[in-house]
Amino acid sequence: MSLKKKLLIALALVASLLAGMLLKISRRPHVPPKGVASAGSTSASASASASASARPAGVLTVAQTIYDGKLSNGWSDWGWGPHDLSQHGPAKVMFNAYGGIIFRHAELDSNFGALSFRYKAPAGWPEFLSVALKSGTMDKSARPNVAVQARHVSQLADGWREVLIDFSELNPGGLAFERVVLSTNTAVEAEWVLLDKVVLGTSSGEAPTARRNVQLTVSCRAQTRPINPLIYGSANGDWTSGTTSQRMGGNPMSRYNWELGAWNAGSDWFFENGKGVELDAQLAEALAHDAKTALTVPLLGWVAKDTSSSGFPRSRFAKQRKFDEHRPEAGDGYRPDGSALKPGPATDSSIPAPPELIGSWVRNLRERELARGKRSVQMYILDNEPSLWDVTHRDVHPDPLGYDELLDRTLRYASAIRKADPEAVIAGPAEWGWMGYLYSGKDRVAGKHARPDRLAHGDVPLIPYYLSKLAAHEKTSGQRLLDVLDVHFYPTADGLYGAKARTDRDGAALRLRSTRALWDPNYVDESWINEPIKLIPRLKEWVNTYYPGLAISLGEWSFGADQHISGGLATAEALGRFGQQGLDSAYYWGGPAPDSATFWAFRAFRNFDGKGGRFQDISLTTSDAGNVSLFASRDAASSKLVAVLVNRDPDVTATARIAFDGCAKAVSYRVFRFVAGGRGLTQQPSAAFDGKAVSEALAPYSITVLDVVTQ
Repeated sequence: MSLKKKLLIALALVASLLAGMLLKISRRPHVPPKGVASAGSTSASASASASASARPAGVLTVAQTIYDGKLSNGWSDWGWGPHDLSQHGPAKVMFNAYGGIIFRHAELDSNFGALSFRYKAPAGWPEFLSVALKSGTMDKSARPNVAVQARHVSQLADGWREVLIDFSELNPGGLAFERVVLSTNTAVEAEWVLLDKVVLGTSSGEAPTARRNVQLTVSCRAQTRPINPLIYGSANGDWTSGTTSQRMGGNPMSRYNWELGAWNAGSDWFFENGKGVELDAQLAEALAHDAKTALTVPLLGWVAKDTSSSGFPRSRFAKQRKFDEHRPEAGDGYRPDGSALKPGPATDSSIPAPPELIGSWVRNLRERELARGKRSVQMYILDNEPSLWDVTHRDVHPDPLGYDELLDRTLRYASAIRKADPEAVIAGPAEWGWMGYLYSGKDRVAGKHARPDRLAHGDVPLIPYYLSKLAAHEKTSGQRLLDVLDVHFYPTADGLYGAKARTDRDGAALRLRSTRALWDPNYVDESWINEPIKLIPRLKEWVNTYYPGLAISLGEWSFGADQHISGGLATAEALGRFGQQGLDSAYYWGGPAPDSATFWAFRAFRNFDGKGGRFQDISLTTSDAGNVSLFASRDAASSKLVAVLVNRDPDVTATARIAFDGCAKAVSYRVFRFVAGGRGLTQQPSAAFDGKAVSEALAPYSITVLDVVTQ
């Protein structure tokens, strides 16, 4: 799916499709160590010969030396990967196979300012280390696992690096600890890494983590709005994330044959037919989790005829740019020179799927639901990104879709669904992004400035035209064919979404800013769009103007970088805005995968304590401050208030005072936090408070949950 989104962006900009390339990644040959280099001076400050770096060398007042040429008294070696603490120079540690080293001491209090150490890794290695403080083996309040980043590191002479991490990151809760753990957060080679000058300091001088105070407010007097739990939906997400509903969608669903359980992958993978999802099994799984399903139904007019055919078979097109190495009969549909082949008959891979066939499938499904006494499909979505059919399914639909064809197919297929299931919730048009909201497939091919199809329809943007015509149909026929306006949303700035999503400092910051496109009317999208998107307000305005009463859904969305903290923060930001803005449903694409940063963002709202603790059902008015967002909720009885705070600043710890205005008196609260490099939401000590306000230190790049009991 990430590859597809890259292609879509390219289409919008240059109206051409680029084929993906498989890159072979060569492993560095193993080179045995050739001796131990000197670590330089014994001072805990940086060498005078240090080169330019992201962090100036810090000045540290050493309180405890852990390792300096040898283990210090009171510290012991607790393993665990291959290592050599030789007692006469830098330690040698192998971090391959996710190895590491543990230094252990009798329990220490939290009265330290920072941890510092030096290391020398083979040339060319990226930042790969993570650092954590631990207590006993059964410790349930794990401190953050902090990934070493450029802001922590100074480059010294001879390839050595000095790391300085403030305790506001390592130990934000001020807990006692007994172990210092250095591990790897990415796969590395089986080569020695030198380690020395491991110390704990009482102060870090010019600390890498700055601090500032912020004043925030949760108002229980101001406007509230209900939060629809369907905003926490996903496609292919792990149920333990707390996802509330599933969407069965994506390109193959446009050609999904319900009877055979077969589909066609389209341009995502050599236009191949194959075994599709197990519809009944997936519906049953959702029911087992007390979740609902949004099911994509084909409008394209063709579905897979079997599990073995392909759209551009070698037997018909012998010379193609590429064939599937696992199924050599299936080609990519391009000549060796890169020009597109004209497809053969659609019957090479597919059978016709008119509205009557789709209606019969829906009717059969509904009859089984009635016999069971429980509905499994909460919403039917009218296909997937139809204005891109001429790309994604060009073997059966080579001509770009226009306004008239979209409306005609919607009327015919939605009528069949409504007849088969009169109580069905029907959503459309499931368009892919900015160009799909405003222009047809014909316009995309011709260019938005020419936009011949849109001009032929009064120069009205596609979705407003679509809504107005369906509203007019209901008015004249009495038949309502659309209940939900459904679109997809991904950031379009280069490199934010996809298999190689940017996670560098600037890319991460851009990802977090791009979430403002969901709601902020003043945010100018930092991409080729270069104008305010204001997505949710815009969709609401279109509904109110052209078809009042429709719900609004994001059938697909993601801000990319699922495994990176910026992806997690962007996800938390989006989920909070969905509730604030009154979105009716949303489905996160391609996850959240277990233990990813986006997984823990979902858990912050759906199961922050691992015991069902969740964001509540009524959204409260809140204030933001700088890079800190505050989302708050309460239950119907005003006995519980749950807030989620997102600190989007990578460097600054925000000491936040959160005042409760007009709320029931707070009698107790719990704190849970997820930070960069963390392995989950961990409970933190809560400070004393007066029932009217809470003060919390929000670590850089973190998600904090406050679970407040009120009376």
